[in-house]
Amino acid sequence: MVASEVRALFAVASRPEVVSLAGGMPNVSALPLDQVGDIVRRVATEQGATALQYGSAQGDPDLRERICEVMALEGIDAAPDDVIVTVGSQQALDLVTRVFVDPGDVVLAEAPTYVTAINTFAAFQADIRHVAMDDLGVVPEALEEHLEALAAEGRRAKFFYTVPNFQNPAGVTLTAERRRRVLDICHRHGLLVLEDNPYGLLRYEGEAERALRADAPDNVIYLGSFSKTLSPGFRIGWALAPSAVRAKLVLAAESAMLSHSTFNQMVVGRYLSEHPWREQIKEFNEMYRERRDAMLAALEALMPPGAAWTRPEGGFFVWLTLPEGLDSKAMLPRAVSERVAYVPGTGFFASDEGHRNMRLSFCYPTPAEIREGVRRLVGVIENEMSLRDTFGAAPSAPHGGGEAPTPDLP
Repeated sequence: MVASEVRALFAVASRPEVVSLAGGMPNVSALPLDQVGDIVRRVATEQGATALQYGSAQGDPDLRERICEVMALEGIDAAPDDVIVTVGSQQALDLVTRVFVDPGDVVLAEAPTYVTAINTFAAFQADIRHVAMDDLGVVPEALEEHLEALAAEGRRAKFFYTVPNFQNPAGVTLTAERRRRVLDICHRHGLLVLEDNPYGLLRYEGEAERALRADAPDNVIYLGSFSKTLSPGFRIGWALAPSAVRAKLVLAAESAMLSHSTFNQMVVGRYLSEHPWREQIKEFNEMYRERRDAMLAALEALMPPGAAWTRPEGGFFVWLTLPEGLDSKAMLPRAVSERVAYVPGTGFFASDEGHRNMRLSFCYPTPAEIREGVRRLVGVIENEMSLRDTFGAAPSAPHGGGEAPTPDLP
């Protein structure tokens, strides 16, 4: 496990005068907090003897039924017995890695990919190999090339990790045609797919894609979370796994934390059964769409030539590529001094890549703050370009690999 040398900068970046385009924190202000508070009160007063007691490591049965209803929106036909409730989907990711990965085992992951997935795989000493992506998601030919190269080495990957919807950090979505090809490739090579889908219901335009799990139930472990569509404070996620895998994950969960918070599970279960949560997600989507549009408009209006960025249809993130000769990690201290923060792209690779990239998050700041943050960022970039033109490109900052640049990085 590796600490990040840029983490200290985010103690400064958390000051109110700094516009943070870094952390992927959902904006819970749109929640009906009075109704959530009433549910909390009634769970305590009406079900307190159960809610405040130990529970099952697999999770509350009623909540698992509700989770199946949520997954049905993306085409998944699931049974509650195959669902394991976890402490956020991050614990599900840890449990799957714990079950499958021994030191030196190969794990395939998109490039770039979720930074805490890199940290998890690295903590279990996995050999992380990146599969190329473009604006349509992971490139199927690149995935097949990796698998053929591994076969030539006499090795196999344990699984392929993917965030197919509004990917963190790139913001791109795997197309329907590529989903079919990826599933076919993985089926032919006997490769398990680990589908991480915290953002799938946060779509602001276009048509929803079917989950990978919906079309390959025996070959996909699906990870979900309520952190983005309800609140991260409840720390409720889940894994949907084939039955043989599910039993191992339950054993791993028991050894990790004995049981989850029964209270939190019962609150979330009541919320899903009593509150019009589908309408609530629509409200979230309207709020986040406005913020996304503000960021894309500001980037289009202000960014200098040579910069490029993704245009997400949902989720929380835009992936920015800087002009040639600029390094996002080396530039970060100057950006923070100009009162704007972002996440350098190097943190999203297990290899020495991402120096020209940064992740920009639009979920938490207001549209006005986003526009001001982009304006400040552009000023920093233009100053770096002027220095580059005068003195030449600066050497890239050293990369430690698998770093977690900020505590609010989900």
